[in-house]
Amino acid sequence: MDARLTSEQRQLRDAAAKLADDLGLGSVNDLADERRIARLEQTVAGTGWRALRSDGASGVEVAIVAEEFGRRLVDVPFLGPVLADDLWGPAESAPPWTVVAEGRAIDARGARRALLVQGESILSSAVAPAAIGADQTRAEAALIGVPELLGELSTAQAIQWRALALVATCADLVGTARGAHALATDYAKVRAQYGKSIGSYQAVAHLLAEGLALIEGSVSVLRHAAWAVDELSPERAVQAAVIAKLYCARAALTVCETAVQVHGGIGNTWECLAHLYLRRALTSTELFPTSLEEIDRGLS
Repeated sequence: MDARLTSEQRQLRDAAAKLADDLGLGSVNDLADERRIARLEQTVAGTGWRALRSDGASGVEVAIVAEEFGRRLVDVPFLGPVLADDLWGPAESAPPWTVVAEGRAIDARGARRALLVQGESILSSAVAPAAIGADQTRAEAALIGVPELLGELSTAQAIQWRALALVATCADLVGTARGAHALATDYAKVRAQYGKSIGSYQAVAHLLAEGLALIEGSVSVLRHAAWAVDELSPERAVQAAVIAKLYCARAALTVCETAVQVHGGIGNTWECLAHLYLRRALTSTELFPTSLEEIDRGLS
């Protein structure tokens, strides 16, 4: 595989990064800014990125957007709708639908229905009003009533969809780690102790350097898994995605916890963005969970 992004993919990354920088979270107080959220929702909806797979986009392109949205804690739905789009195409009307993971509708702000994969069957369920949980940037919702059968997938399609779901959550984890690391690095440059910035001390500089190494490793394993979604067999694609999810989840947790530590006492306060990154990393880890045993089964 060629790990380099094409010119079109670089343009997509730059556009997603600009959108996230302009309208993503800049402070904890932005969580309550309904005008910002409305602008963000309108802008994301206008890009058409929630229907990337219907438009013929690859797993790499889905990962590019998910990573940039994780980096700036974009707090309107993307992950759920783009995975629903891959399953059944775009929703016929707004608000978009989402998908079910571990028995709950994820990324459910504004959603009225959620798609559920059971074996090779696609089911649709109504959802309750969404509520914010541990992750302050994304809402979840309970399912209502008995799910209805929408259609069937082939075995290969079901496996490939799981690979894409794992890749999308991996990308969110990588972006979350990047955002937390940037936050900690910027703070280390301006926070002074004993007359010097704390970033000049080896104890802090080494923590940040180790975090950057973890992020680079995560980018590498994510790029391979994202490429594999469309280029390898479904079985090999999901194996690459499982490996990526395990690596990226552990790396993101370390990087986000380090960001809290670098901030010192302020890192444990509500006003510091570091805890929002940590919360998002923890919840993304629990979406479509994997295990080391799953890798062993794939290799046997």
